[in-house]
Amino acid sequence: MTVVIGAYEAMPYLVECLASVEAQTLDHARIEVIAVDDGSTDGTGECLEQFAARVDMPVTVIRQDNSGGPSGPRNVGLDKAAGRYVFFLDADDRLGPEALQRMVAMADRNGTDVVLGRVEGINRKPPQSMWGRTLERTDVWSSNIKFTLSAQKLFRRELLNRHSMRFDESLWTGEDALFTMEAYLRADGVSLIDDYTCYYLVGREDGKHVTRSGSYTLRFDSARALTTLIADMLPPGPRRDMLMVRPFVVTLLPQFGPKYLKDSEKVRRHKFELAKPLLDAYWTDEVARRLRVEERLRMHAVAEQRPELLLDLLEFQRAKKEPEALLEKRGRRVYFAYPHFRDTAVGIPDALYLAEPREARAVPGYREGGLDSFMRRAVRKARRALPSRSRDVRPAAAA
Repeated sequence: MTVVIGAYEAMPYLVECLASVEAQTLDHARIEVIAVDDGSTDGTGECLEQFAARVDMPVTVIRQDNSGGPSGPRNVGLDKAAGRYVFFLDADDRLGPEALQRMVAMADRNGTDVVLGRVEGINRKPPQSMWGRTLERTDVWSSNIKFTLSAQKLFRRELLNRHSMRFDESLWTGEDALFTMEAYLRADGVSLIDDYTCYYLVGREDGKHVTRSGSYTLRFDSARALTTLIADMLPPGPRRDMLMVRPFVVTLLPQFGPKYLKDSEKVRRHKFELAKPLLDAYWTDEVARRLRVEERLRMHAVAEQRPELLLDLLEFQRAKKEPEALLEKRGRRVYFAYPHFRDTAVGIPDALYLAEPREARAVPGYREGGLDSFMRRAVRKARRALPSRSRDVRPAAAA
């Protein structure tokens, strides 16, 4: 298998990163490392060359002029890769000792094309919602893997080459989300390892991690690219909407959160302008339903191009106010009374304040179910009764 390391100004974090590769329990004869120094000036290239000269595994070090982002080095490494699997390791981070052995075994056992190993953060908080148990085989529809689109996963190289998959070098952020989402959609199965920490995501004390830097416009570029990919690969409908939740929640919503209150009026107007075509094209009732109430209301304000409503919601939250929870229909409906609830002059539909069961369950007195669940129970009861009735029917005599 191939470990691709793209490195730029990675010292001193690179030392522990490389030590974690050397400590792998997978037979070192089965590992090749392709390390790309992307124009560093801090000794990164020299550190990589010293590593290559010392270890008992094949290491190729490529030194190039700075490309401006992580996509270029990863693509260079992928073009050189010869292993059945490829793992993209960031030079700031490190692997658990058994990571590669466990991930390769998981992919071999299940024939899956992508393997996610459990991630632990060090001075950073990694995504959490996809973890909980090991899954030998799953997909993007049956799990929460859409909320972890970083590149630090095991990919079957044949899948990547068959579809000519490479990282988009025109994107300065979110390039890994585009690549990984496409891999999920094209994969013949995905595996999750939950019972062992395979990857340690390290937060740099110097604040130079690429995802923390850059203009807000780069986030809109990322959201535009991901929504376009999803739309190109899936027809309109529930499956597309399910995946559209990710760019709306992870990429767009933060631009209309607390930081929006600190933006200048010019930046606020620009953010609304950048968001409009994305919301016009992909903001549907099904996407809205999958968001929490306050998230849904913020996106509704942006979709309707009503910045005054967004400001009211954000000021409400900044004041640390909690909305009143109103139970109706004998406790089977919960509305969260955020600003302008049932204000006829403002005209926001009640449905946008209605909590879905996953959010409503936290409200004392909520009764999950209602007419739909009653009908489902009635149908199940009728189905259970069918076999007993069939026993009263005598089979026809054989011809």
